[in-house]
Amino acid sequence: MKLCKILATDWEAMFGTPNSPIAHDVVIIAQTPSCDAFLLLTNTLTPQLAEQATVPEGFDFTYCQQWGNSIDVPRIISDLRSNAYPPIANYVDAIVKDDAGQLQAYTDACLAVKAKYPKP
Repeated sequence: MKLCKILATDWEAMFGTPNSPIAHDVVIIAQTPSCDAFLLLTNTLTPQLAEQATVPEGFDFTYCQQWGNSIDVPRIISDLRSNAYPPIANYVDAIVKDDAGQLQAYTDACLAVKAKYPKP
């Protein structure tokens, strides 16, 4: 995933309005105190996004407050990945019931997470 910055002035062009939203697969992870710019993670660059090689100064980390103000992109991706996996109880239930369809659904869900959030 790429670390990108978007200015608040470009927000509507990127995400639309409440009445006409534009969907993008992004995770917003930080913002400036004045909310005039935001950092996000995405796999797809658009004209409104400026890819960042490093974390710029002046952003408050908002993705996971207990981590403090440091932004560690690999850790964020790892966290997103681990939180997106289906519950292990679904796997155990499929094994106990010997349900091949449920087991395949679990496997497919895990593979989808791996594709969406590849290891950095």
